[in-house]
Amino acid sequence: MATRYTIGSGLVITALAVTLIALLIPVSKFGDRASAATAGPAAPPGVEDDGAGTMSTAYGPLTPADRDFVRKVRLAGLWELPAGRQAQQRGTRPSVRTAGEHLVEGHTELDRQVLQVGQALGMDLPDKPSAQQQDWLNQLTNAPNSEYERLFIQLLRRAHGKVFGLLAQIRAQTRNSMVRALATSANGTVLDHITVLEESGLVDFDSVSDAGQAPASPANPAHHQGVSPPQMSHRRNEVK
Repeated sequence: MATRYTIGSGLVITALAVTLIALLIPVSKFGDRASAATAGPAAPPGVEDDGAGTMSTAYGPLTPADRDFVRKVRLAGLWELPAGRQAQQRGTRPSVRTAGEHLVEGHTELDRQVLQVGQALGMDLPDKPSAQQQDWLNQLTNAPNSEYERLFIQLLRRAHGKVFGLLAQIRAQTRNSMVRALATSANGTVLDHITVLEESGLVDFDSVSDAGQAPASPANPAHHQGVSPPQMSHRRNEVK
């Protein structure tokens, strides 16, 4: 009797163990699939992927491309706003001073917006320009008065020209309402700034169309070649 009882107990324990293993295997596989879904697809070319995947927010999914865009808006203000202030002081042409005024007014407002977006979405935003942006500011600061205005116009016009593709992509594809509103605002801003920069009559369109290279300083045309990242800016008038 004891032997039969022991054998029966062993069979019951074995059956329970097999059942538990069968239950755990699909749970493990499901967990892997859920993790992969959260990670999402690889970020598109040109997007700096922070590795955090797609996040769930109260305003909709937040993708790596969304976060990259928000950070670039912030970065744009960190160099274009001081560049605009400088143009107001150093510009001798009224059109150049006007362009500087638009940059200052636009980025003051756009920076307010992007900081609100960053806070709402729980994002850490840059607090200083990138190395390349700082280099552009240094070029402007060190440029002789005779070359300053053309360099200012060319640097800013190219930076704004390159942003249109990014803005259209983000505005069309994002499912996050905060990011969508920021893209809409920035899109109107870029058009305003491009317009006032071109009204200076100093834009070298042959150089602007060379999208693969950053504007070179007139004092050293062979220097500072490279791809310029998309930049944001803001217009004074409300987007309709």
